[in-house]
Amino acid sequence: MASNGSEPAAPLIGVTTYLEQSQTGVWDVRASFLPKVYIDAVTDAGGVAVLLPPQPVSPDIARGVLGALDGLIVSGGADVDPARYGQSPHERTGAPRTDRDDWEDALITAAVELELPFLGICRGVQLLNVALGGTLVQHLPDVIGTEAYQPAPAVFGEQQVSIEPGSRLGALLGQGDAPLPVHVYHHQALDEVAPGLTVTGRTADGVVEAVELDSVPFGVGVQWHPEENAADRRLFAGLVDAARIHRETRTHPRSQS
Repeated sequence: MASNGSEPAAPLIGVTTYLEQSQTGVWDVRASFLPKVYIDAVTDAGGVAVLLPPQPVSPDIARGVLGALDGLIVSGGADVDPARYGQSPHERTGAPRTDRDDWEDALITAAVELELPFLGICRGVQLLNVALGGTLVQHLPDVIGTEAYQPAPAVFGEQQVSIEPGSRLGALLGQGDAPLPVHVYHHQALDEVAPGLTVTGRTADGVVEAVELDSVPFGVGVQWHPEENAADRRLFAGLVDAARIHRETRTHPRSQS
C-alpha cells in the first residue's frame, strides 16, 4: 500500500477518546475530546492518529473498526466502573462512564482476537487488565500511604520504574538495569493481574506500572503517561513499527489508496 505510488503510507493508529461536556465559541455540548499530546506522540513516531470516540458497539462493530486500522491506543481518563471487576465503588472512585467502558472493552477484546498491535495508557492498562479478568486497587494511597502518584489536580508525579530485562518493553526502551523516569497521574492501579498478562515494570513501592500480553505480537500496557514526554517517543515508535508489520502481513489488507 502506498500513498503516492512510491512511499509507503503511514500506519493508521486508532486512539480512543473521552466524551465530555465541552465549550467552543457559543456552544456548550457533549463532544469527543482528546489531549493533543496523544496525537503528537503518534505523528512524531510516524503514524496517523484516528480518533475513536465512545459510541454504541457490538463485537462485529469493534472488529470492523479495527479491521480498517493498523494499531490501537486505549488512552487515559476516568476510573473504570468497579462493577466490571465485581466490587462496590470506593468513596474516591469516580462516577461510572459505562459508555466508554463498553466501547473500549469491545475494542480491546477485538484487538486481542485480531492480534492488532495495541498500547494501553493509564486507564487503558487498567481496562485491559479488567477486560481479561483482573482487578484494580481503587484508591492507591490506602495501600501505599502516599499521594505521590497523583499529587494534585492536573499535576503529574514523577516515579522511577524498573523494567524487566528481556521483556518487549525492555527491548523497546533499552534501559538495561537503569530505572525509567516517568510521568504518573493515577490514584488506582492493577491489583490481581489477569491471566495471560506478564508484569514487566514496577516502582520501588511495588506498584505495577507495565504489563504485556504474551499471546499477541505487540500488546503492551503502561500505567504512566508516555505521551507527556515529547523527548522520548520510543514506546510509540515501537507501536507504529508493529502496526506497519501488521499491515504488511495480515490476510486481508485494506484497498489500495
